[in-house]
Amino acid sequence: MQLNPHLPLVYHPNYSFSFDPNHRFVMSKFAYLYEHVQNLGLINDNLTQPMLGSPEPLELVHCENYIQDLWHNRLDEKAMRRIGLPWSKELMARTFTAPLGTLQTARLALKHGVACHLAGGTHHAHTDFGSGYCMVNDLAFTSETLIKSGEVTNILIFDLDVHQGDGTAAMLAHQPYAYTCSIHCEKNFPFRKSASDLDIGLAPNVADSEYLSVVDDTLSYLLNTLNPDLVLYDAGVDVWQQDGLGKLDISWQGIAQRDHLVLKRCLEHNVPVATVIGGGYDKDHRRLAARHGIVVEQAARF
Repeated sequence: MQLNPHLPLVYHPNYSFSFDPNHRFVMSKFAYLYEHVQNLGLINDNLTQPMLGSPEPLELVHCENYIQDLWHNRLDEKAMRRIGLPWSKELMARTFTAPLGTLQTARLALKHGVACHLAGGTHHAHTDFGSGYCMVNDLAFTSETLIKSGEVTNILIFDLDVHQGDGTAAMLAHQPYAYTCSIHCEKNFPFRKSASDLDIGLAPNVADSEYLSVVDDTLSYLLNTLNPDLVLYDAGVDVWQQDGLGKLDISWQGIAQRDHLVLKRCLEHNVPVATVIGGGYDKDHRRLAARHGIVVEQAARF
C-alpha cells in the first residue's frame, strides 16, 4: 500500500541531545525516529516544528511551584530520583517543548483528520511531581488547552502504553470533558495506580489475539458512547514481547495491527486522531526507533 507523504508530522531537533547511551531511557530515540521516518520517505513540507517551550504554559495543569522548581533545578534529590533523569538545561528545553508539540499535533489532527508527534506520551507526570521519566504531562496539557479554548467539546485519551497512565488519570479526574482510558499490564509500574475513567489491567504475557480483541472492543465502545471531537492516542511500544520493561507478549506485527486498528476505527467514526509515541525500552536504539515508527507508518497508510 502506498504511504501518504503528506501526513502531518511534528518534531523538534531538541528532543534528542547528548545523553548517557547506557541509561534505561533512550534519549536518542527521537532523532533516530526522525531519521527512520525520513527513510520511509515521509518527511518533506509536512513537518511542523513546535515553538521552544517555557514553564508558563504548563502552569495551566501543573502546580506553579513544581514547574518553576523543575525549570530552575531547585527540586530535591528525592524528587529527581522519582523522575529518574539527571537535570540539565538540554533536558529542560526538550521537556517544555514537547507538550507544545503534542498540542500542535492535536490541532493538525483536528484540521487534517490524523497527525503524528515524533515524541510525547509523558503520562506519569502529576500536577506537582514527576515520575517514571515523565516531568510534565503533555496529554493533560493538550486536553485542558483544547477544552478551555473551545477548540473541542470533549476528548478521549486512549492510552495503550504498557504502563498505566496514572498522571493523566489523576490530572484530568475533575475534567468532565476529557475521558481517560488506559489498557496496560496490571502487574507493572506504577504500583500505585490512579483511577482512569476506564482502566483495563491485563495479566502478564497476554498475546496478540486477546490483546487486539480488547483494544478493538474497548475503542469501538468508547467511540460509539462518547462521540469525541478528538482522540489522543498514546501508542506506547513497550507492549512488545522483548521490551525491557514490558511484561506483555505482543509481537512486532501485533503492534502494527493494533495501530492500524486504532486509526481505522477513529477514522471510520470521523473522529480526528493525534498520535504520540509513549514508552519503549531497548538496548538497540535504532530498533526501538523503528518500533516507534510503526504508528507513523500505519497513519501514512490512510
